[in-house]
Amino acid sequence: MDNGLVLVVALHVHRGREAEFRRYEEAAARIMSRHGGAIERVIRPVAAPEGQPLPQEIHVVSFPGRAALEAYRADPELAGLAALRQSAIARTEITMGEPGEPYR
Repeated sequence: MDNGLVLVVALHVHRGREAEFRRYEEAAARIMSRHGGAIERVIRPVAAPEGQPLPQEIHVVSFPGRAALEAYRADPELAGLAALRQSAIARTEITMGEPGEPYR
């Protein structure tokens, strides 16, 4: 049984490339939605432990399952954004998991 997939994505943007980053993310989110995915939350960190680089954004992303994520990653329109992504994003860190029960 597939309960969905959640990704926590830390994005490190090249300095001065914030406009390109926004263009890429808006296009990627549109493509993602065609595959059932969504950026559920955007977090802009204001502090990090000393000595650790601070990502410009952290995204909580959901997909109905692994097949939907793979279809998104294989989408030709997303592949066409590769140069824009490379010019905007220096590094991406992804943690993938399944939804869990909330703590009360």
